[in-house]
Parts: sequence; structure tokens; C-alpha cells
Amino acid sequence: MKIRIGLLFTLALLSSFAWAQSFTVEDVRLEGLQRVEPGLVLRNFDIDSGQSVDQDALAEATRRVFRTGYFDDIQIARDGNVLIVKVQERPAVSIIRLEGNKVLEDEMLLDGLKQNGLREGDVFKRATLDKIRQDLLRLYAGQGRYGAAIEAEVETLSENRVALNIDIKEGKVATIQHVNIVGNSVFTNEELQKEFSLKLPGFWDFFSDSDKYAREKLAGDLERLRSYYLDRGYINFTIDSSQVSLTPDKKHVFITVSVTEGEQFSIGEITVAGELVVDEQELLNEISITEGAIFSRREMTESQDALIRKLGDSGYLFANVSPVPKVVEGNTVNLQFFVAPGKRTYVRRISIKGNTKTADVVVRRSLSQMEGGIASTASVERSKQRIAQTGYFKDINVETTPVPGTDDLVDLQYSVIEDNTGNFAASVGFSQTSGAIFNLSVEQENFLGSGDSVGFGITQSDTITEYKFSYVEPYYTVDGVSRGYNVYSRETNYDEENVSNYSTDAIGGGVNFGYPMDDYQRLNFSFNYERLKVKTVSDTSTEVFDFLDAEGDEYNIFNTKLSWSDNHLDRKIFPTKGYSQSASIEIGIPGSDLSYHKEQYKGRIYYPLYDGGYIASVRGRLAYAGKLGDNAYPFFKNYYSGGLSSVRGFKANSLGPRDSKSDPFGGNVAIDFSGELIFPVPFLEDTDSMRTLIFADAGNVFQTECPAGSVNCDNGIKLDELRYSAGFGFSWLTPIGPISIALSKTLNAEDIDDERFFEFALGRTF
Repeated sequence: MKIRIGLLFTLALLSSFAWAQSFTVEDVRLEGLQRVEPGLVLRNFDIDSGQSVDQDALAEATRRVFRTGYFDDIQIARDGNVLIVKVQERPAVSIIRLEGNKVLEDEMLLDGLKQNGLREGDVFKRATLDKIRQDLLRLYAGQGRYGAAIEAEVETLSENRVALNIDIKEGKVATIQHVNIVGNSVFTNEELQKEFSLKLPGFWDFFSDSDKYAREKLAGDLERLRSYYLDRGYINFTIDSSQVSLTPDKKHVFITVSVTEGEQFSIGEITVAGELVVDEQELLNEISITEGAIFSRREMTESQDALIRKLGDSGYLFANVSPVPKVVEGNTVNLQFFVAPGKRTYVRRISIKGNTKTADVVVRRSLSQMEGGIASTASVERSKQRIAQTGYFKDINVETTPVPGTDDLVDLQYSVIEDNTGNFAASVGFSQTSGAIFNLSVEQENFLGSGDSVGFGITQSDTITEYKFSYVEPYYTVDGVSRGYNVYSRETNYDEENVSNYSTDAIGGGVNFGYPMDDYQRLNFSFNYERLKVKTVSDTSTEVFDFLDAEGDEYNIFNTKLSWSDNHLDRKIFPTKGYSQSASIEIGIPGSDLSYHKEQYKGRIYYPLYDGGYIASVRGRLAYAGKLGDNAYPFFKNYYSGGLSSVRGFKANSLGPRDSKSDPFGGNVAIDFSGELIFPVPFLEDTDSMRTLIFADAGNVFQTECPAGSVNCDNGIKLDELRYSAGFGFSWLTPIGPISIALSKTLNAEDIDDERFFEFALGRTF
């Protein structure tokens, strides 16, 4: 209103000049400016000295200055031929105070005010404040806070300044009282409402807020509803309307969705057309949807993606595949995939980014995709997977960039984030006889960024005193043949390991080689020597004394080991999908002091259940051992079970046959299985370094032939003797190594079994 009055006053003043048709301006003088730059006024007033003006020109110039929005009043006066422009500036915003906001933080609100032209130091405009108030109310309404109220008070300060006091009452999110779907006959309301994230109030809504209305949630639910019908053949399905009704107290909403289902369609003929640079039958084999099946948009999209990947594997990275459904007679849809492959693409350059510690060559030797070769989607992704499987990096991303000026060249950039490949490993346990046990070792899997693995361990406890050194060069040859060495000195008191009462002194070493069979499979061969001496005490079992009487107590053992591994896991630590398996055979070479054989198979599978981080995992172990030649099988090569690595809830190594002193003695057969449900860590967003799970374990060890002098041995494999347990597990990758915790409940423990509710390890993951 003040602006309008000022403008009317100016126009009235100009009318007093009506006696003079025009005059020549000698100068323009500005009065009243405080913060606004004179140039802004003069640019908009646009009347210069020497210019002849009349009443209409002055009125238009005054209007232009008003439209800048910086002034409450403008007056025009004349002193001879000097034109005087008197202005009254609008007040400046000195401070903005926000009160009552909790859901939207101050910084977010102030940024929103700034984007709408209101910030500290700016000229205050009442219209802008009113607009912002309405925008904030709409923002809160979008969150379902229909009861939100915003009051803005303008406080006058000295020196033509104002303070804005914005009081916000955010209110509560309106809850959903009813969701009604109208027009459906094929599916019931209950079936369709399962697709909605917005639900009626329930017991678990305290945690999920699924009963709280939000406009974005409703939009997502309507799209899920549309997908539900389109994935079941109703291609003419439409959502006619969606209405949200608010109760008078603005605390509850009623949602009504009106739909038209249409008829269900099935698939008729499926064809591929266009430029078929890949054999037509190979393309058709990639299509998962089949003739005669109910039409599904999801399966159609999956088939489209599969065709794009197939073309990408052949070098057509920028291929386009368009599914074209065509309704024919009856309720049938013919489906044609039109292929536009574009040009075959080649890789010009591959760059590595982010490897601050690891040498470029360590990353590049994991690449399946080569520079100068045909760009293959499969090779690009396989290269990413192989880099992840090194375990040197915690995150790998690949970016494909077309080379400017070309239509058949791309550059690849693999961006990596280095992981902590140094590992401080320790395990902590407790026994009633020896108390706490602590083991320590240091390993560096990426020594000085070379990709070589170096390990040095010193273990000191009541159980074991060990010094060991190992070195592995994974690329001894350019073809990926690995070579490694290890040496050790070890004194072991098995009584403290919760097994039979004897001890051993051993020194040894070996050399090993690994041969890659393909991208996933590998053969390993090792040759080892060990000088071992068995020591006894008065409480040593009869089984041990009988073996020593027959074979002596000191041995030179030469053994060779052949192993095979097949690794399809997506990453080394905390895999989320894929499988791995391994098999090995170890032979104490005939002619050495002791001859024996040991065979073992291990397997593990990870299967994502659905989006959200839920994963099913199954693992198992089958192992067998026996003697070779005339000597007895060495009891200190027995398998053991129980503990974090096999059957949780039972003390480590405690399961299976027992000796004449009722101590665990191990066996030559081992069987154990485990099933796990891995789920996201509650209340945490970044869970890449943590894993929680529930598990069920089963396993035991057995003796197929009782050793001489055995008292408590019951030979044979008896599956009804398998032990079972279930519980909860947690693993966390810390800077000093992984930490794992298990809380277990045994399900069929016998009186002789040693149970452990709580187990803890530093240096291993589940």
C-alpha cells in the first residue's frame, strides 16, 4: 500500500509540471540512498543530463525504478533544470530467527529461504515472505504434516533494518485411517494393499512409520500397483484417480484409489528384428519370457536388459533394444524386440584411479578387458569382480566414457578405494583350567603395494608358542602362476587346546605353487617338510602311549598337498552373492617316517533374497583321513569340530570321540553344515563394514577305526550323533582386523559336551 501511495504522490507531483511540456535536464541528483548502489537507480531511471523530458517520460522512468522492488517511496522534484530523485529504501533483513522446527533443520530452511530471495542482508519484501510461508506449508503438507502452522513477525530495528521471527509449528504426520481401492474385481483389496508401503496403523509402525502419510510414498505405491497389474498381463490397466481426504482435525487421512483393470493378455509370437549382428537364435535364447505365458512387463524388461548385455558382450556397448508389444486377435500380445546395435566398440585406454598405495600393475593384471580390444560388457564386469577378489580394495567402480569425436571408441576408468590390507589378528577365549588365551599375528596381503603377501606371527599362550614367516607372490609368472614359501617353529600343548593331554615340538617349512585354470578355478600344489616330536606326561592317554610304542616319538614327515578352488563370490570379505568351493588331498609321502592321506571338501553359497540386504548363506565341510602303508594313522592329524568355525555353541575342538582320559581326541571323519540368514545392521545406514546374522549349525567328528588301546571310542559314522545349535552372530571390520561375536544355544547337547553361550574372536569373520 505504501508503494502505491508513493507512486500516486509522484504522479501527482509530475502533474504540477504540466504547465511545461518538456525541459532539458542539466543533471540528475539522487537523495535517500543508504545500501542500494546509485548505479542500479540510474540504470533503471534511464534519464541522462542533456536529455529533454516531459511528464510521460518521468512517469515511466519512475515506474521502472519502483519495479526493482528496493524502494517503498520515490519522489521526483525539480531545482531549475536539475532533476532530483528522492527515494526511501525498503528495510534490510538483519537477522532471520527460526523457532519450533525439528524435522527440517535450520540450515535446510535457510537455504530454501535464500533460493526464494530472502536471506540476511537482502532487502525485505513482504510478498516474498508470504510466498515462502506458503511454500513451507506445502512442503510440510507433502510430508503429511497438514497441521503445520507458520507465523512470521517482522521486528523493526534501527538503521532501517528488520528482524524476521519465523515461528514454526510442524505438527504431527497424519496417519492413515483407511485405504480403499475401487474398481478391482480380479484381485482383492487385501492382495493389492500388500503392495502398498502406506498401511493402516499396526504394532510395528512405531519402528517403520508405514502408517504415516506422505505424498511421495503414495506416488510410489501407485506405481507399484500399476506394476503389479502389468506384471500379471493386464496391459490396459489404468489408475483413474487417487483421492486423499483429510479429517477436520488434520490428523488422519483416507485414501481412495479408483482403477480400471481391463483384460488379461498372454504372449503370442516372440521375435527379434533390426540389425542382427549376433545370431538370431543366440538372442532368442536370452529372452526369458515364453510364448503362451501371461504377459509380464517385468519379464519383458529383464529380457530387454539381457539382450543389451548379450550385445555388449560382443562389443556393442551402446546397443539399443526396444520391446514393441502389439495386441493381436483375442487377448494375445505379439512381442518384438527391435535391435539397434550401433557400431562395435573398442577400448582406447584403461586408467586406474584411487590406488594411492597399490601399484598400477597389481590392478591391471586382474583385468580381463584389454586396451585396444573389443569392449565387452562381460569382460568389463569380470575385471571389476577380479579386482574386488584381491581383497585390496573396499570399493570398485567402473566408468565407461565415449572418446570425443569418435563413435566406436571408449575409455574405461576403474576407480578404487584402498582397503586396510594389513591385518592384526588375535583370538581371545576362556577355559576353566587355563583362563584367558591370546594369540597374535601380523599379515600384510599387499606388501608395499606390490600385491605380494607377507606374514609374520608370534603366538604365545598356555597352549602354543609359535614363530612363523610366510611369503606369497601371486604373480610369479605373467600368466598368474603363484609361488610361496613358509617356515615355522611350533610348540603345542594339546591339553590346553581342550584335547588329549600331550604336546608336540615341530619345525618345518614348504614351498607352494598355484596355477589358474580359468577366471574362477585354481590348482595349488605344495611340498612340505616337518620335524615333529611328541611329548607325553603322566596323564597322557593310553591311545597316545600305544601309538608311540609302535611308531616312536620323533618323525621326519614329508607331505605333498594338491588343492582345487572354484571362487565365484562377488568379493573376498563379506560376500553378498555367488559361491565358492574347494577340495584338497594331503599325502604323507610313503618312505617318510609316517604315511597317511587326508581329503577335504568345503563349499559355501550366498544368495540375495531381495533388495534390502537380506542374504541366505549355506556352508558345509566333508573330510576323511586314513593311513597309508603299515604304520598307524597319526592321531595328531585328526579333524576336530566345535567353535566359531564349525558348530558354534560348543567349545572349540570339543566334539567327537574321547580318549581314555575322557578328553576330546578328534577323528578321521568330519561333517559339519551351517545355514545363515544375513540381514542389515539395524539403525545404521552404512553397513559395509558390519554384518549381522542368525544361524543354525550341525556337525561332529567320527572315528571309522578305533586306535589301539582305545577305551571310549565308538567307531563308525553315526549321523544321529550330530550336534545342533542356533544363535545370533555379529562381525565388524575394524582398523586392526575383523571382530566376530556369537551368542549360541545348543539344541541337543549331551552331559559330556562343553557348551559356550558367548564366543568371541578377533581376526576372523563369519
